[in-house]
Amino acid sequence: MFTDSHCHLSFPELKAQLPQIRLAMQAAQVDRALCICTTLEEFDAVHELALSYDNFWATVGVHPDNEGVQEPSLEDLLQRASLPRVVGIGETGLDYYRLGERTLADMEWQRERFRVHIRAAQQTQKPLIIHTRSASQDTLAILKEENETAGEGAQARGVFHCFTENMEVARAALDLGFYISFSGILTFKNATDIREVASFVPLNRILIETDSPYLAPMPYRGKTNNPSYVPFVAQQIAQIKQQPLEVIAQATSHNFEQLFTGVCA
Repeated sequence: MFTDSHCHLSFPELKAQLPQIRLAMQAAQVDRALCICTTLEEFDAVHELALSYDNFWATVGVHPDNEGVQEPSLEDLLQRASLPRVVGIGETGLDYYRLGERTLADMEWQRERFRVHIRAAQQTQKPLIIHTRSASQDTLAILKEENETAGEGAQARGVFHCFTENMEVARAALDLGFYISFSGILTFKNATDIREVASFVPLNRILIETDSPYLAPMPYRGKTNNPSYVPFVAQQIAQIKQQPLEVIAQATSHNFEQLFTGVCA
C-alpha cells in the first residue's frame, strides 16, 4: 500500500533492529523501501539490503555533506549503478547550510561532485535523488547547465527529496520534470509553508519518505524514525488534498514505480 521512497536502513541504529522494523512495516502496510547510499564506503551494505529482501531497492551516491570520504568518479558510479536492484543515483546535490568560515567559492568541490552524479544518471538513465539545503539557486542552475531541462536531451530526471524549500523552488523543480518528496517534516506544527507547497504540487508528482532514522513524523517527533512511520506523511497529504488515505497511498506508490522504472508492485 505505502512506499518509503527514501530511508537509510544501513545506518547502525536501524540495521541492528531490521527484523523488528520489517515486522512494523508489514503491520503498517508499508510494502517497499528505497535504501539510500551516502558514501561509496557504505554502498556494499546498502546494496546487500536490496539483494537480501525483495521489497528493498538501493541507490549509489555520495551525500554533499560528506567530506573526507572516497570521492566518486563517473566510473565508480556507473559500475555500481549497473548492479542488480540499484535503481537511482544519489543522494546527491548541494548543501551550504554548514559553510562555517568558508565561502560559496570554497564549495566548488561539492558542485563538481554534483555534476559527476548528474552525468552518471544521464548515462545510466536512472533518476537522481537530490538533496538541497540553503543552495537551491545553485542546485537548479547546475541541473540546467547539465541539460536537465524539460524537453531536451537524454535527461535522467529524479526527485527533490525531503522537500523544505519554497513554492518558487517547487515550481522550478516541477518545470524541470522532477518529482517532489515530502517527509515527516510535513506533519510538524511549524511546517505551514511546506504544507502549502504540498497543496500546490500535483498528486501525480508527489512521493513520500521517512529519511529515517531522521525526522520522525508526529506523534513520534524526536524519536528514531523508520519506514513504518511513512503512513503518517501520507495521512498529512490526505488531509491537505482532501482525499482518502488509500488514494494517496496508491498515487505515491504508482509515482515511485513510474520514476524508478522496473520497480514493480
